[in-house]
Parts: sequence; structure tokens; C-alpha cells
Amino acid sequence: MRPSPASWETLGRKLRTERERRGIALREMARRVGVSPSLISQMERGLVAPSVATLWSMTTELGLVMDELFSDAERPTNTPEPQGDASPQHGHVQRKGSRKCIRLAGGVEWERLTAQPDDEVEFLHVKYEAGAESCPENSLFRHGGKEYAYVLAGRLGVQIGFEQYELSPGDSVSFKSQFPHRLWAIGKEPAVAIWAVVNRTDDNRNGS
Repeated sequence: MRPSPASWETLGRKLRTERERRGIALREMARRVGVSPSLISQMERGLVAPSVATLWSMTTELGLVMDELFSDAERPTNTPEPQGDASPQHGHVQRKGSRKCIRLAGGVEWERLTAQPDDEVEFLHVKYEAGAESCPENSLFRHGGKEYAYVLAGRLGVQIGFEQYELSPGDSVSFKSQFPHRLWAIGKEPAVAIWAVVNRTDDNRNGS
């Protein structure tokens, strides 16, 4: 399903608010992320959705964990109110029909698998539609933390440094996120995976 402009506006507003709170000029943010100022402006106004790579880069620069964006993200439409132990105040069980969702540019969708925000791990159900990719072939990205993924359906391409892999259902992968990497769907079917990113805010990309 195509993202609704309202969800893009919510995401952009959160990014803009945090950028302004930190006193980072729009042009400076664009320079740090490696995109044009006009693209940052369009994302913050909800006119376009960020790519996976751009969103990771922006949240890293702003010191945000992804769960802080999910807190304002949309819920799936036509979702019944949770009952019993599924209610938000219990905070342990996340029902399938009420997961928070972020839809990104190019046919990438993230759904949070935890009932409450978690500042230590980002635990996600990830879908790459046919033809979707996290970034262009010549523009790998990196960030803090370590990633773990298990493929549920479709075929997922993974590049880590100079190595490329094709993952099928039942395959899994783990790698340090500081290594330049790229993800994409292979073939005509969506690639679906369970994904976890641990300690992403421990960003030592420029360290030893």
C-alpha cells in the first residue's frame, strides 16, 4: 500500500523539531547527511518520504533512536481497539494488527515489533517491495550498532563491504552496522524479514 502523505508529515515534523532543537541549520544537516538542502526541506514538510539510508543518517546525526519516530507513526487502518492484555498499558504483548508502521521511499516498510519503545534494540518486521532498495548501488551507508536479520519470504540482497549475498526464506545474517552496507529485494516478489539493530546509538563510525 502506498504511504499516506499524513504519515510523511508526521515523520518530517519530528525530524525538523529535533534538528531545530539541536540548533542545526537545514543546509548543515544536508551537508552531514550528503543530500541536497531542498530534499531535507521536502522531507521535513512531508512532501516526500526519506529513503532508508537518509533516515538512518538523519537519526544518527540527531541522536534519535528509531523508536522515537515510531511513537508518532501511523497505525494500520481499520485496526480494532486492543482488548485485554493487548492494551498499551501492559507493555509486553504487541498484537499483529496494531503494530506501529513507517513507510519509506521506494517501497520499504518497517513495523515495530515491540509494544513499547526500547532504547537498546530496534526490533522490526521489514518489507522491501519488488525493486526496492535501501540505497543506490554506488552509495552504501553505515551507522552505529550491530544488525541481525532472518528472512521470512522472498529473496533479499545484502551487500556488506565488498561482499554480496542472496538470502532466501530461512536464511539469516548478522553484521556490524559500521561496515558499509546495502539491502534490496531480488526478483518480482517482496522480500520480508525480521530485523534487529542493537546499540545503534553507539556510533563509532569514525573511531578506531
